[in-house]
Amino acid sequence: MTTTLERFPGRRITATDVIMVLALLGTVTLGASIAIPGVTQPPEDWPAEALAAVSCLAQLRARTYPRGALVVATVCTVITVVLGYLVSPLLLAPLMIALYRLAAGTDPRTTRVYGAVTIAVVVTAAVFDRPTDEMLLLRTIGPVLWLMLPLVGGSRDRLRRDYMDSVQARAAYAERTREEEARLRVAEERMRIARELHDVVAHHMAVANAQAGTARHLAPTHPEQAQKLLDELSATTSSALLELRATVGVLRQTGDSDTDSLEPAPGLNRLSELIATCETAGIEVTVTTDGEPRPLSPGVDLTAYRIIQEALTNVTKHGAGKGARVGLSYSASRLLISVTNDAAATTPSVPGGGYGLMGMRERAHSVGGDLYAGPRPDGGFEVTTALPLHPLAPDEEPHSRAPGADRKEDEATA
Repeated sequence: MTTTLERFPGRRITATDVIMVLALLGTVTLGASIAIPGVTQPPEDWPAEALAAVSCLAQLRARTYPRGALVVATVCTVITVVLGYLVSPLLLAPLMIALYRLAAGTDPRTTRVYGAVTIAVVVTAAVFDRPTDEMLLLRTIGPVLWLMLPLVGGSRDRLRRDYMDSVQARAAYAERTREEEARLRVAEERMRIARELHDVVAHHMAVANAQAGTARHLAPTHPEQAQKLLDELSATTSSALLELRATVGVLRQTGDSDTDSLEPAPGLNRLSELIATCETAGIEVTVTTDGEPRPLSPGVDLTAYRIIQEALTNVTKHGAGKGARVGLSYSASRLLISVTNDAAATTPSVPGGGYGLMGMRERAHSVGGDLYAGPRPDGGFEVTTALPLHPLAPDEEPHSRAPGADRKEDEATA
């Protein structure tokens, strides 16, 4: 158990410190009593012992006030040397402890300044006390070497402590960075999964809902047409299940999974199937192409398909009219896509809307494109996006913006 003597709140003197001071006092007392034949010593030892007591007591506060403790120890040591006591490591013990505490607990500049001044003062006192003494070499070179030892040892311990602190700080920073990166990756993965499932399910469910409503309306008067719509409804839901199964398979795929059984990601080559599905829900879609079609990277091809799919889904769910237009315009480096309908859109009745537009924007931005979605000046709704033929690096700026992208984006929901 550690016993502490508390003089000030928060500043503790431990039993170890007291034992060290008593040991130092005994060491200095022994050093003051040592006599070398032929070297004159003061007749009494008590002056050295009294100075040693003051110097040792100052070391109780060396951790808190290293500069003050060093100054007290230096003054006491200089007085002891001037009184004629032999300069030995035993006599210099309190000063050596003070120098060690200073070097270990302060900055290098403070250590150099205080250390140099202390050594210079002690050596000067020894020289001026007995300038012609036969022990002059021992009284000058000896203190320099003895007092350098605690300075070197304390500086080494300070450097080692600083190194360990920096290692721990870097490790803590790396751990925080790993945790933040892991959370970011989890969030991105959740958004990707939500976007994929929304794109797969929302379109088919919107078309299925329209087909079911139309079939219910036609059943009493036109049972043959209602039966045809029900057959198409069955095909729509089957297609939704197949595409959902393929999407889940991709999401669960590992590095060594067999990908041969997975359905390829849809692209503009399946645009005709998408248009046909919308037409079964009563939406007449017109497709126009400007420029020579160019090959797209798989990511951009999927993005273009999903944006058109979501835009037509919005027309199916919210459009008051029964017509939509899809425009594809190819340039040397970009593909411009526009999906418009003439009639004013209605506000969705299903809560939690807005994810469709959010997903379209995220998809466009993920490949370096831009997207605008909002009402048209002459009525209806418009979705316009400009996509690069190949995805841009994250730090690259798009070459051009989609028409209307600089306008304030409408807060319409999807």
